[in-house]
Amino acid sequence: MSTSTTASVSTHILDTSIGRPAEGVAVQLSARLGREADWQALGGSATDADGRCKDLPALPEGTTHVRLDFAVEPYFEESAKKQADAQQDAPANRDSGAAFFPEVAITFAVVPGEHYHVPLLLNPFGYSVYRGS
Repeated sequence: MSTSTTASVSTHILDTSIGRPAEGVAVQLSARLGREADWQALGGSATDADGRCKDLPALPEGTTHVRLDFAVEPYFEESAKKQADAQQDAPANRDSGAAFFPEVAITFAVVPGEHYHVPLLLNPFGYSVYRGS
């Protein structure tokens, strides 16, 4: 595929509640070819120890919109379990170990030839996203 006719996407996640990358978060990538077109699921990946997805699928030629779906609830459940195991007598600082947002879906427009790095800053009760470099 030529980078002049397709866009490319990368992402990473930082858990701002602990100041570390979020490892093991499943990420699904979807694309559509026009505002009115149906979404096409392209596949997915999971974040590595650095919080990065290094093997997201390539976008089809003609992609105009991209959606990244982050499954964050299992990540926070596992984090809460690890925290509870480490601090058995300490009070929990999260509501029942579940994230307020069980999933995060980010949709953005793309143009051919551009690379889009989309970092997700995450905590149990909120998130922020931006176009990185």
